[in-house]
Amino acid sequence: MTAMVIAGPTASGKSALALALARLGPVTIINADSAQVYADLRVLSARPDDADMAAAPHRLFGHVDGATACSAAAWAADARAEIAAAHAAGRLPVLVGGTGLYLRTLIDGIAPVPDIDPDVRAAVRALPVADAHAALAREDPAAAARLNPADTARIARALEVIRATGRPLAAWQAERVGGIGHRLALSAAILMPPRDWLYRRCDTRFAAMLDGGARDEVARLVARGLDPALPVMRAIGVPEIAALLAGTLTRDDAIAAGSLATRRYAKRQYTWFRHQPPPGWRRIEQPLDAAGIEAEAIKLYETSLTRPNIAGS
Repeated sequence: MTAMVIAGPTASGKSALALALARLGPVTIINADSAQVYADLRVLSARPDDADMAAAPHRLFGHVDGATACSAAAWAADARAEIAAAHAAGRLPVLVGGTGLYLRTLIDGIAPVPDIDPDVRAAVRALPVADAHAALAREDPAAAARLNPADTARIARALEVIRATGRPLAAWQAERVGGIGHRLALSAAILMPPRDWLYRRCDTRFAAMLDGGARDEVARLVARGLDPALPVMRAIGVPEIAALLAGTLTRDDAIAAGSLATRRYAKRQYTWFRHQPPPGWRRIEQPLDAAGIEAEAIKLYETSLTRPNIAGS
């Protein structure tokens, strides 16, 4: 089975490249961005607009209500189904997005850690980080030695797993289930344009989002009274615009804070895509204008037909 991946940091031009591919042949575009799965975040996640969605089949965009946390495992299950449906229809599935964990889960599989007992989780999450790290040092010394003592989230995760399952998290992570990389012939491109170019796009785009419907989008979210810990409430731009609506940030401060959060996210994505994907995945490091997008689309489409890279090779 063949498939294509277009990945990279936010605002790097992934969607435009995917649409250019769709002009070359029968393509199904499958979202691989953790914010674009949520129906509530059309503007703030830069989801394709109606015209773009009509240009080619788009799947897994805005299909999850914000009241539900979409996990990487849940997305990967949906993506496997959409890839199979695209193949059955004689179309090339193109995975487009910047969420590395989603792509890794789909290709390599995920550790089969059982659901954690809610009481165990609540007890662990209530501990101060110093106490949690000390407990982890007693119950899973290898994990405690590996983790930064101030890393609240990872320490809590390791501690709740050892307490709930009796096995260290590392032992679970040594097992992987559900990956389809061994069954896919992947051609892949990672957009990695210069950071200063990308950061300017991030700044311009966030300000445009605020004036293009993001304020109303966040107002609707806030009105729902959702748990603030849900991913949709922590998505980039939501806390900043919520503070603007509450009167605790000015418009200029909200734009500055949202732009900074976007740039920081792009920086983390750069780091991930520099080091994590297979070495055979092609890096495109120049900014792409309209002509460049068309040229790269042709190269990618030809590669998908003639010289696929096998995932994980």
